[in-house]
Amino acid sequence: MGARKRNRAMELKEARKTQYFAVLKDCPTSPRKMRLVADMVRGMEVNRALDVLKFSSKEASRKVEKLLMSAIANWQAKNEGTRLEESNLYVKTIAVDSGRILKRLRPAPQGRAHRIRKRSNHVTLCVDSKNVETDNE
Repeated sequence: MGARKRNRAMELKEARKTQYFAVLKDCPTSPRKMRLVADMVRGMEVNRALDVLKFSSKEASRKVEKLLMSAIANWQAKNEGTRLEESNLYVKTIAVDSGRILKRLRPAPQGRAHRIRKRSNHVTLCVDSKNVETDNE
């Protein structure tokens, strides 16, 4: 590994120490349905987002709720001396990307077949504290 590549890797490693995120891979829900749930909680305060997800009727909201709990746990692991209630955590970013697509065939009339695409997605959720932003102003 060259010096430039090593230095860049070290910079990325240091930057990751201040980021608090969780990733959900290959979730068997279509990305379009998952984005509807992601749009509901983007930019929201963490406790309010958990309440919205808990009482949502969408199936994808259960998985996003579990992912948000994981991101909060990751934040707590990196900030052991800080209380969660005083931190003003919010959902900084939530991104839904398309995952692998399973292709299946369904019988159709007159000996034909129609292709069924079973979609999956990847979700990346990042939380941050609002106190960090107010200190910079």
